[in-house]
Amino acid sequence: MGIQARRWRVKPSILPSLAAHLPHPSPLVAQLLYNRGITDPGEARSFLQGGALEDNPFRLKGVTEAVTRLRQAIRQGERIAVFGDFDVDGVTATALLMQTLRALGAQVQPYIPHRVEEGYGLQLEALRNLYRQGVQVLVTVDCGIRAISQIEQARRGLDIIVTDHHHVGPQLPPALAVINPKQPHCPYPFKELAGSGVAFHLARALLRTNARTPLGEPVTLQEEELLDLVALGTVADIVPLISENRALVTRGLERLNQPQRAGLQALLNRAGVQPGEVTAMAISFILGPRLNAAGRLDTAMLSYQLLTSPSLEEAQPLAEKLEAINRDRQQVTEETLQQAREQVMTEPLPPLLFAAQEGFHPGVVGLVASRLTEEFYRPAVVVELGEQLSRGSARSIPEFHIARAFDECASLLERHGGHHMAGGFTIRNENLPIFRDQLLAIAQRELENVELRPTLDIDLEVELREVDWATQALVEQMEPCGEGNPRPIFLSRRVQLREARAVGEEGRHLRLLLTDGRAVWDGIGFGLGSWAGRLGGRVDIVYTIEVNEWNGERRLQLNVQDLRPSE
Repeated sequence: MGIQARRWRVKPSILPSLAAHLPHPSPLVAQLLYNRGITDPGEARSFLQGGALEDNPFRLKGVTEAVTRLRQAIRQGERIAVFGDFDVDGVTATALLMQTLRALGAQVQPYIPHRVEEGYGLQLEALRNLYRQGVQVLVTVDCGIRAISQIEQARRGLDIIVTDHHHVGPQLPPALAVINPKQPHCPYPFKELAGSGVAFHLARALLRTNARTPLGEPVTLQEEELLDLVALGTVADIVPLISENRALVTRGLERLNQPQRAGLQALLNRAGVQPGEVTAMAISFILGPRLNAAGRLDTAMLSYQLLTSPSLEEAQPLAEKLEAINRDRQQVTEETLQQAREQVMTEPLPPLLFAAQEGFHPGVVGLVASRLTEEFYRPAVVVELGEQLSRGSARSIPEFHIARAFDECASLLERHGGHHMAGGFTIRNENLPIFRDQLLAIAQRELENVELRPTLDIDLEVELREVDWATQALVEQMEPCGEGNPRPIFLSRRVQLREARAVGEEGRHLRLLLTDGRAVWDGIGFGLGSWAGRLGGRVDIVYTIEVNEWNGERRLQLNVQDLRPSE
């Protein structure tokens, strides 16, 4: 049993009549746009120009009330707290709202809970402590939409403003204002903002209101200065990089590639990423994991302190610490994954995987669930068993809405939340067996007629000889790529194989030499090492194109997603 064999599905070709109306002379770009559902010339033009940014933050329901209350607090010198989540989205949202409120003259402090000691979201004890410290107004970022009872109790002493982007439950929290584009009757047109995107629009509304009616001294902070943080949070939270998210990330990457924050300069330097080389992929696989590691194994306040550091002297030791924590996180993840795999490896595999054990580190259970989902193409739930309460994290597949499944089991859960593809919960141990059974029953019902096998969607079948630097330049126009806008994938058949050897730890990856009869191509297939020694002279390959730089030389390389012997 291993990684599920993937189906290859080549997307249908665009009609020539439609291609003629798209604002690009390249048939390849027209096909890539069509594959992403973009057939309107205006929408295509906007996409290729980096997306359109909604210009009116007040269209978000709740923003007007939030701005009014926050300005009142600033005028009266009331203490404000920004309460964030401990992932990259929550930390960046906390940092950008803190920066905005301080620029406006607020007395404001950050609070990010400790994942292990406190758990996700609003906890009453934390709210009580903030109240005792004199906090009168509390703004959540990237959390709070499910904290009904906590806000019900805490609002007797605190005015609470919730900003969040997670799946909305049957009841909204009884806060002074709720800002979430997914809530009922919210006229905001784009519903897929990350938590940092929602917080950014609140910051924009505050800055614009202050420009019209200043609270005091002139404010020099510009909206654009916050976009580097928005890009980090948006990409790291794996929300769709389409429409407004594309615009936010495109503009944010421009700032990340000319970093002004000392903390980002230190982070890039320690991670070996040069300014000018920051892409959405670099956020996903290099920067995001380092920022996330602090909240997983230590405290996310380390990442917050890095992002808000006033100088390189202060930032560099923090970047070093995050690097060390990330190495530890990788080791803990691998150890936990092996233990979880042993629990779920049954014949036949159930439609939902469930692993629970004492000693699982709560900071990595989500990563382990993600790895199980990737390997077996099933929704996966991984639970750290506590003495009385246990905490779990889940990852899912497009065919199964995990947050709705949790909603069906709400009576068994102390707290829960999430969205289509990911979620988390806290549960009493005595409820865990029946919860597992109910989840499995829901998965069996929802996935009864679904072939649980991943599909590799291919943009275009091409001859390998057609791929060149001009192709790469066209592909680059699709950036930033990520969730909802995947990197373009090509299929080439009957490619001549010169060499295929296993590389990396335990031979997990495959190094390839391929030729189209004229040129020789380097290829790397991550996780495909088991093919070594099993391939003949010609192969069909599915791949993305990337640029490999070594010793000052730039070469095109194929990142092979899948392959099989040619028929």
